[in-house]
Amino acid sequence: MTFDQTLTLAILFGTMALFIWGRWRHDLVAMVALMAGVAAFVVPVGEAFSGFGHPAVVTVAAVLVLSKGLSNSGAIDILARHVLPVRAGAPMLILAMSGLTAFLSAFMNNVGALALMMPVVIQAAQKNEIPVGYLLMPVSFGSILGGMTTLIGTPPNIIIAGFRHQAGGSPFGLFDFTPVGAAVALAGIAFLSLVGWRLLPVSARQSRTGGQLFDVGKYLTEILVPDGKLTGRSLAQFEPELIEVGGQIVGLVRNDEHILAPRAWRRIRPGDILVVEAEPAALTDIVTAYGLELVDDRRISQEDLQSDEMELMEVAVRPGSLLAGRTAAGIRLRSRFGINLLGLSRQGRQTWSRLRDQKFSAGDVLMLQGPAGRLGDFIADTNCVPLVQRALKFPRRGQTILAVSIMGAAIATITVAGVPAEIAFVAAAVLFVLAGLVRLRNLYEAIDWSVIVLLGALIPLAMAMETTGAAALLAQTIVGYLAGGSAVVALILILVVTMTLSDLMNNAATAAVMAPIAIVAARQMDANPDSFLMAVAIGASCAFLTPIGHQNNTLILGPGGYRFGDYWRMGLPLEIIVIAVGVPAILLIWPP
Repeated sequence: MTFDQTLTLAILFGTMALFIWGRWRHDLVAMVALMAGVAAFVVPVGEAFSGFGHPAVVTVAAVLVLSKGLSNSGAIDILARHVLPVRAGAPMLILAMSGLTAFLSAFMNNVGALALMMPVVIQAAQKNEIPVGYLLMPVSFGSILGGMTTLIGTPPNIIIAGFRHQAGGSPFGLFDFTPVGAAVALAGIAFLSLVGWRLLPVSARQSRTGGQLFDVGKYLTEILVPDGKLTGRSLAQFEPELIEVGGQIVGLVRNDEHILAPRAWRRIRPGDILVVEAEPAALTDIVTAYGLELVDDRRISQEDLQSDEMELMEVAVRPGSLLAGRTAAGIRLRSRFGINLLGLSRQGRQTWSRLRDQKFSAGDVLMLQGPAGRLGDFIADTNCVPLVQRALKFPRRGQTILAVSIMGAAIATITVAGVPAEIAFVAAAVLFVLAGLVRLRNLYEAIDWSVIVLLGALIPLAMAMETTGAAALLAQTIVGYLAGGSAVVALILILVVTMTLSDLMNNAATAAVMAPIAIVAARQMDANPDSFLMAVAIGASCAFLTPIGHQNNTLILGPGGYRFGDYWRMGLPLEIIVIAVGVPAILLIWPP
């Protein structure tokens, strides 16, 4: 092993450790890795930022803009109204909604497809009296499965196509992924609708929709005690009555002193702030019964809550949202947006601090109060997902037809005329802006820049793995020591290793790391590199065991009431099905 190979592998394994650790954002980790590669002289200084001009990066950015335009056009709303059943049992609903989301994910960003479908899923759960936890995870998994069916369905496929081009072949076409991806997606959706949802934990099964749109667990809420009914009473005297309406006291703030788990003998004084963990439906009961006031940047009384001008809305914090890692006080929620934070629901964690000082995380569910217009602006500005039925859009009919026509023309130029994907989709994105389907001021907001930075930084490092021979060393380990010289066994190992990494780190990063290893492994065995690259493409899209492997899984964590350990119950059998269906499909369509 040469010195350059040692340095490259050290940077690679250190990067993977930081991804799995999860404390730093993926784009920051990627930039740290790139700078480490430059400092170690394994990435030439002149090529350090060459990844940002890579066709894969440009294509991903263009597809994100097109996804925004398709959403704005109202085409997806029309499709959902005509395809989804109004009344049905869980298997039929899951089949219809997962199938539709998978279809959308084939042609737009799968996180965006899930975000558009979530309000529809929640409303369907309410109408059919089905726990939303039954539906959200299958729909999320369906969107991931759908993404693997086309070149533009997910960033890993675009990355794989780029590495194939660098290896000396032409890039994969738009539908080259379809035969294998569609076989896996169809088998996966059939499993989700017939068996998978039944494997969810008992807690999710018992989570009924009730009076709210869904059960998001308990909110952490602050309540100010005025001089009145509770003055002088002990917590032990008050808490049994609080429990009757679905709440419990988890903390107390007195004279700016934070008291965690206060003793039952403490007497309640005027001006005390009780930190209450309560079901959403109990909030109004608590305020009404005891004449209390909810606390935000100003006091919120019962009259405020019932004002005709004010609305309550629950929103989920989306991965990559401007809220992630920030607090209500830090973003000046009241003074800047004119809305109030009434509660926060976070599954799977025990944290406590003043509500306004809580750092938001992806998957949190926030209960907000404010005028409808301001709530809408807040959702748009912060990239959150409203967990209520979105108002139906009624764009000009021409907008819907125009959006679909431009997208169809872009696909046709790629498949029929052989125009490179990055050219066709950038041209389509420009037409979307010129046609007003994406406003110029929203153009850059439509692009997930963390993904762009991640890809731009990792591509030069992936190239360094090839030029230094580090990829050859890792490939030799798989081919020579583990696969025993069998191309089929090596392909299965590549798929399983990629799936494992994708459950622990970003799927685009997984594809960038595994693609050069797969290419070198195929060369060492004198096998077809396409079959190994397809295994990486399928494996990188199979993040079903944890809520951190894919943004979709993180997004549904709070709204579905799931915990970290719930995902493997349905995800592990699904990954076994992916291997059982994917490997024969690859061997048939792309024989090694």
